[in-house]
Amino acid sequence: MFCFQCQETAKNTGCTVKGVCGKPEETANLQDLLIFVMKGISVYGEKLKELGAADRSNDEFIEQGLFATITNANWDDARFIGLIQDGLRRRAQVKAKFLSVYKEKTGRPYDGPLPEAATWEGDPAAFVAKAKTVGVLADANEDVRSLRQLLTIGLKGIAAYADHAAVLGFRKAQINDFMMEALASTTKELSTDEMVGLVMKAGETAVATMALLDEANTSTYGHPEISQVNIGVRSNPGILISGHDLKDMAELLQQTEGTGVDVYTHGEMLPANYYPAFKKYPHFVGNYGGSWWHQNKEFESFNGPILLTTNCLVPLKKENTYLDRLFTTGVVSYQGATHIADRPAGGAKDFSA
Repeated sequence: MFCFQCQETAKNTGCTVKGVCGKPEETANLQDLLIFVMKGISVYGEKLKELGAADRSNDEFIEQGLFATITNANWDDARFIGLIQDGLRRRAQVKAKFLSVYKEKTGRPYDGPLPEAATWEGDPAAFVAKAKTVGVLADANEDVRSLRQLLTIGLKGIAAYADHAAVLGFRKAQINDFMMEALASTTKELSTDEMVGLVMKAGETAVATMALLDEANTSTYGHPEISQVNIGVRSNPGILISGHDLKDMAELLQQTEGTGVDVYTHGEMLPANYYPAFKKYPHFVGNYGGSWWHQNKEFESFNGPILLTTNCLVPLKKENTYLDRLFTTGVVSYQGATHIADRPAGGAKDFSA
C-alpha cells in the first residue's frame, strides 16, 4: 500500500500500512488494480478515437470507477473485485472492437506494442498479488511518478463532478475523452513537458466540468439562495442524508413526502438547504451535526437511518452500533451496510428500505 491522495496522509508522505482515513491495505491495493484495468480500457478507447470510431460504452464505468477510488467513498473489497472483473470484461470487448476496426481501416492485423495494462489477464484469485505491483510506487522515476499521480488524482475529482452532472443528464464528450486520454498517457513514455501539459489540461478540464455541474444543479434545482438552516431536531422519525448527490436528495424527499418522516442533511449535503427546489418540502427540516469527521459520534446519536450518497464515509469504530442503520448508494459501499441499487433507466432509486 502507498496512498497519498489526501492532505492527511501519514507523515505528509504516504500511508503505507493503513490509511489515516481508516482504509485497509487490501482495499487500497484493489483500488490501484481497478485504475490499472481502466488504463487498459483507455488505451483501446484512445486508439479507436484516433481511427475515427470513438467508443462511448465505457464513459460511465470510467467515471464511476475513478470516483469510487477517492478517499472515504468505498470500503467494500467485494465491490472492487466486482468492478475489476467488469473492467476486464469491458476491456476485452473494446479490444476486440479496436482490432476489428483497425483491420478494416488498414487491411492488416494490428501488431503494434501494447502496455501491460491493456494485456494483463487474471481471475479474482490473482487480484491481490497483482494489485501489489501496480500502485503508486510502480513508477521508479520520482518525477514521472509525481506527474502521473498528480494527473490521476486530478482525474478522480473530474470524474466525481462529471458523474454528478451525468446523473442529471448533462454530459460533454470531450470531458470523457480527456479522461481516457489522460489514463492512457500514464502507460506511455512521455517527456516531462508532455506530462506537465496533460496536468495543465486536467486543470482546464476540471474547471469545465465544474461549470457543467453548476449548470446541471442550477437548471434542475434552481439557483442557491442565502438561507437560514435549522440545526435543531423535531419529534418525528428522521432520515439523515450525507454526500453530494442532489438527485438522491430529491428522490428521497419525494418518497418520504406525506409519511411523517423528516429529512436532515449532514456534512457535505448541507448546501442542499439553499436550493429552492428542496424548500417546498415541509419535512425537509434542516441539518444535523457538523463535519464529516464527526460521523462516528453523530451518526450514533442520531438514532435513525443514515444515507451516504458519496464520500466522505468514516469507518465504524468497535463501539459504534449504527451499521444496521447505515445505507449506501451510488459509488459508495461499506461491508455490512445496506446498499441501495442504482436507478433503472428513466426511473428513480427505491429508498423504501
